[in-house]
Amino acid sequence: MGSGDRLKKRIQLWKKALVHFALCFIMGFFTGFAPTSSVSLFTSRNAEALRTKFTDAVAVTNRSLMAELQPLVGSSSNHNLRQLIVVTTTRSGDRWQDALLRRMAETLRLVPQPVLWVVVQASSDADTEATAEVLRNTGIMYRHLVFKENLTNAAAEEDDHQRNVALSHIERHRLAGIVHFAELSNVYDLQFFQELRNIEVFGAWPMAMVSANRKRVVVDGPICNSSNVILGWISEDLSNAKFSLSNDLIMKSTAETIKAKPPKINISGFAFNSSILWDPERWGRSISVPDTSQDSIRFVKEVMLEDETKMKGIPADCSKIMLWRLHVHER
Repeated sequence: MGSGDRLKKRIQLWKKALVHFALCFIMGFFTGFAPTSSVSLFTSRNAEALRTKFTDAVAVTNRSLMAELQPLVGSSSNHNLRQLIVVTTTRSGDRWQDALLRRMAETLRLVPQPVLWVVVQASSDADTEATAEVLRNTGIMYRHLVFKENLTNAAAEEDDHQRNVALSHIERHRLAGIVHFAELSNVYDLQFFQELRNIEVFGAWPMAMVSANRKRVVVDGPICNSSNVILGWISEDLSNAKFSLSNDLIMKSTAETIKAKPPKINISGFAFNSSILWDPERWGRSISVPDTSQDSIRFVKEVMLEDETKMKGIPADCSKIMLWRLHVHER
């Protein structure tokens, strides 16, 4: 055998060896992906468990996201509704506060969106974290405003300070909507919130103050004609009255009872368009004075009483009470 034949044979052997090696490598490679029966069972069960957990997690996440997004997007039929900005103040040491916050939250959950709930609280209040927890679980769009000032004034002045904190926040962030101050002891007819959305500038309505301990009911609010507040304001004790707040009440009220302008407006007895807080040219607010130094709540009351022609009565003839203030405990 010549050297040429030996070379050819050697090349053929190398080719066979390479083919054999390649076949063994390929078989071994795929064999590694073929698990034994016990491993297959274990892997199958774990894979199924992982798929189940993943499906459940996605479902829970979707439900959570829908709950959080629903207050923001609302239903398709609500996209043209004007936003309501509901402002609520708190009081340190109020043992009923948690329960009343939850009750107010349940009321606002029934109101068609968009609704923004602004809750104001002092940082020194021991219940700050509890309030935050309640708000997080309401499913309502909210702002929890915590301020650091240590106030030693009377309770009414502290409440007004909290309202000014809320109004400053609304003004600074240009939060458009109808502002209503909702005290925690208020009870509402849900139709009331729909009426609020009809306000263009200002709105006012009669409300009843109910004292369970004294068995007393006092009605306070405007007297209207075709939704215009033109007849004056009334404060009437209806504890022993047999008539409703309608024409009967107007006829029975004395001249001393009906006043052209009220000496004091109940904080929950009016609402206004938030744009008056940042439109100085339209509303005559001085732009030379920083917003932080102004008493916004006092400004709103003064501007509202300057021109009653821009005030809308709620409901149209102011003859129906849709808001009650319950005095059942000391705050």
